Amino acid sequence: MSYSELCLFQKGLVSFIKLTALLQMTALLLLSSCTRPAQDPGITFMVADPGHFHAALVLKSIYAGVNPKVYVFAPEGPELRDFKTRVEGYRSRAENPAPWEIKEFQGPDFFERMIKEKPGNVLILAGNNRKKTDYILNAVQNGINVFSDKPMAINSENFNQLEKAFAEAKKRGALLYDIMTERFEITSILQKELSLMPEVFGGQLAGTAADPGVSNESVHHFFKFVSGARLIRPPWFFDTEQEGEGITDVTTHLIDLVQWACFPDQSIDYHKDIQISSARHWKTDIQRNQFMEVTGLTTYPEYLIPYVNADSVLQIFSNGEINYQLKGINVRVSVTWNYRAPEGGGDTHYSVMKGSLARLEIRQGPDQKFKPELYIFPVAGDQVYLDGLSGAIAQLAAKYPGLAVETIENGYHVQIPDALRPGHEAHFAQVTQNYLRYLKEGSLPVWEVPNMLAKYWLTTKAREISQIR
Repeated sequence: MSYSELCLFQKGLVSFIKLTALLQMTALLLLSSCTRPAQDPGITFMVADPGHFHAALVLKSIYAGVNPKVYVFAPEGPELRDFKTRVEGYRSRAENPAPWEIKEFQGPDFFERMIKEKPGNVLILAGNNRKKTDYILNAVQNGINVFSDKPMAINSENFNQLEKAFAEAKKRGALLYDIMTERFEITSILQKELSLMPEVFGGQLAGTAADPGVSNESVHHFFKFVSGARLIRPPWFFDTEQEGEGITDVTTHLIDLVQWACFPDQSIDYHKDIQISSARHWKTDIQRNQFMEVTGLTTYPEYLIPYVNADSVLQIFSNGEINYQLKGINVRVSVTWNYRAPEGGGDTHYSVMKGSLARLEIRQGPDQKFKPELYIFPVAGDQVYLDGLSGAIAQLAAKYPGLAVETIENGYHVQIPDALRPGHEAHFAQVTQNYLRYLKEGSLPVWEVPNMLAKYWLTTKAREISQIR
């Protein structure tokens, strides 16, 4: 072989080796793509300033597709310690532990650091409501998804910020959503389902301001137990400038249920669909020893002194009522805060939807042993109505196994098996799973954002009206 032939042979051999290597690499890449699906970037939670126990309740369960590392940014103090204690309890429990790995960052610049480092893509917010709307707006402006406890606004200035935040979230592809756990309470679900069955409910009655077509009432308590442990409230919880008044806080749940049940999957435009008839607020008296018991403090902080009377009683506007029309239906929502529930009791919910054929009523008082129960009171309880009701319950039982109905005085009681009653704390996992599904799909249902805006416009506007009285 001549020298020139040898050179040609070597060049050819080198080309062959390169081609073989390229083919091998291509084959490996193809094999990899066939055997391993494209990697989902996944979800990583961040938590900022967790001053309310609801932040920990979101982490009571573990979720598929969510990074077990949770990045917590907060100032040092008892609220952060309480949050970590609760999450550690969920991590270490014997049954179905939730093995979160908490990575915490403390300091006065915690929020700025979170925005700068951005180790996660979903921010969980549950804490001081005076700061919350600022946190929401700042987060979505930086492309961070926000999963927020209610309320997301406690005054009209906050509402204007919130409206801007939703516009920013849309522009930047972030999902901003509030934690509406009450949609997952089985009596609320069944009340809604039955109201959509004409043979049971007929049509929704508009009612009047004095006798509304829909009423929702809620009673809450400052002293309570959560996850088996006595709840220690932060002292700012009693400051309406930081927590918000009752009319802007718990009423968000009640208004949400009305919109969700009466106009399912429909958008509410607060500019034209809502008219407020009246709104009022009133005070709850908290004795000094009660305040000490529920906060662990021995004195009132300076910012609460303006709410303390000459007898050292703390008086706060934690109660409120709104009467309004929603697309022509007269609605009343009201919330009351007492110090402590009666023995064996807890927070309660009372709800009425009045139809042309029947009244659907949720009761949760002593007669129900403080467990929510659903009742149907027909206008005419004849055999024809009972046949229609029996068929409706059988239809619902296919979706909610174990449902039945029993006859009571003047109506019927819907019998709900315990398997359909996971409890309030379990609803946090259910609403979180719903939100994670929306994140995966890349959008919220089209009606959710306008309905959140309608809800917070109503609460903050009602607060203004109640203060004029």
